[in-house]
Amino acid sequence: MPRMIALLLVAASAFADGPKPPDDVRFDDDVVYGKGGDVDLTLDLARPKEAQGAGRCILIIHGGGWAAGQKEAHDDMTWEFARRGWVAASVGYRLAPVHPFPAQVEDVKCAVRFLRAHAEEYGIDPKKIGAMGFSAGAHLSMMLGVMGKDDGLEGEGGWADQSSQVQAVVSFFGPADMLAEDLPEQSQAILRNWIGGTPSEMEDAYRKASPLTYVSPGDAPMLLLQGTKDQLIPTTQAYVMVEALTQAGVPGRVELLIGEGHGWPDPLEIKRSLEVTHAFLEERLK
Repeated sequence: MPRMIALLLVAASAFADGPKPPDDVRFDDDVVYGKGGDVDLTLDLARPKEAQGAGRCILIIHGGGWAAGQKEAHDDMTWEFARRGWVAASVGYRLAPVHPFPAQVEDVKCAVRFLRAHAEEYGIDPKKIGAMGFSAGAHLSMMLGVMGKDDGLEGEGGWADQSSQVQAVVSFFGPADMLAEDLPEQSQAILRNWIGGTPSEMEDAYRKASPLTYVSPGDAPMLLLQGTKDQLIPTTQAYVMVEALTQAGVPGRVELLIGEGHGWPDPLEIKRSLEVTHAFLEERLK
């Protein structure tokens, strides 16, 4: 886990402009977007100071095995998106094991609904919202792309009249099938800590926690980035998701980085991957 989190933090700093937001970015931190039980849920929001009209919005979701990590790790990335004309939110959510599944799914869904409910205030086009994330955050991003209200797990955080589904997804080494038998023991331990039991004890919960379960026509286009030597998420996770998306007629693409693990520490490779990410989102959220 420490190595995984360190790599995620490296990825988060790829677009760093410094410890403070640039002068042309309006940045609001710790914006309360809803309630998770008795917990205030918060996000950090960046947007252009000179925005004209409603623009595209991206949610950035941190990783950490659903049990660690923090939204501040991606603040610099929100600033870079804002400098490119986007509204960008780095989303915090409740963490396991104190808050097991489905708390994290409910929270990020609430964040999307909040942003839609406040689209006019923040200058967001509610029809052009995307999500991207790393590891566990990538999983949550995929859930936002494939789940609708009828699928459940909306929670009671607020803004129930709004849709929680996004229109484009980028997954950096995210798991898609929690019931896969080839997940390594370290990943299985992370899942047990998050979901609260083993697959044999909680098969229905593992199925409900899997983005693969919900894939259907009309889902959000996806970009999946995956290292071929990932010690936590085998490439088979990307393959099964791609097959399901193909069968459903959902567009997208996959990038396999040969020899890379659960994150890639080379700054140039990180920058290239994030530029590919931005190009994909630009295309899909025209």
